[in-house]
Amino acid sequence: MTLAEELNQLADLRAKGALSEEEFTRAKERLLHSAAPHPGDSLTSAVSAFRRSRTDRWLGGVCGGIARSTGTEAWVWRLIFTALCIWAGAGLLVYLLLWIFVPAD
Repeated sequence: MTLAEELNQLADLRAKGALSEEEFTRAKERLLHSAAPHPGDSLTSAVSAFRRSRTDRWLGGVCGGIARSTGTEAWVWRLIFTALCIWAGAGLLVYLLLWIFVPAD
């Protein structure tokens, strides 16, 4: 159920008299605060948990580390970096920067 549907359901309950105004306000606040994502939390934890892989590596372990962080296969990331290397060499630059600045696990 989406947030809008839940809010509509709460409004219907209030209109029918099943919820008082105070109960409606508390339920609405609880619903809005629990559903509000904290964008910095997940991004910060993902970035701080990102490490180059020592086991799944061909060169520097960058693709293996990204694969572990995102839950995909490493060959997908290798393919993406290869395609980016063919396209104006951007993949090589990004790969080298990640190899230099991302610590190994």
